[in-house]
Amino acid sequence: MKNSKVLLKALDNDDLNHVLMTDEANFHFCGNVSSQNCCYWATENPRDIHQKPLRSEKFTVWHVLASFGLTGPYFFEDEAGRAVAVNSARYTAMLSTFLEPELQRLGVENQTLWFQQDGTTAHTARTAMRVLNEMFPACVISRKGNIEWRARSPDLNACNFFLWGQLMSKLHAKKQRTTVDLKQNIRDEVAAISPNMLQ
Repeated sequence: MKNSKVLLKALDNDDLNHVLMTDEANFHFCGNVSSQNCCYWATENPRDIHQKPLRSEKFTVWHVLASFGLTGPYFFEDEAGRAVAVNSARYTAMLSTFLEPELQRLGVENQTLWFQQDGTTAHTARTAMRVLNEMFPACVISRKGNIEWRARSPDLNACNFFLWGQLMSKLHAKKQRTTVDLKQNIRDEVAAISPNMLQ
């Protein structure tokens, strides 16, 4: 809660409508969902066996959520369309080649926006922070940013407490036959999120 209180104190209500909340999540082709935080209470062991593939094909999807709209999704992948890990070089390239043109396409001025991100190493590397500070002068909410956002913060942004759950619940109701289907379904579900829901 500390991060939220600091953020609310630093920004007035009008500024909150100009915060870009960003995050990435892994979407597995086989429909796996991380269950490390799920607890099941029962009087006896159900002895059910649920088999999962050892390694499921997945994509790392990055998104920007704001009260005025969504930007993305951006899939971290190589030239052949295979998923790749997020590192500082790929993250920095995405900021320059994807985010900046998307904001220009939406007609939003960077100088009026705050950019919020978590404190992973790829996000807070010197090269990434240099690009972010040029794009959003004095308006970066992050570890090493203008407003500090602690690593492993218990405060969730809107991507964490809304977007990923919304997308995963919709996607698991559909059958994906290929990774191309999965990516298209992600794009379709993002496009279906209404401005009222974002507000």
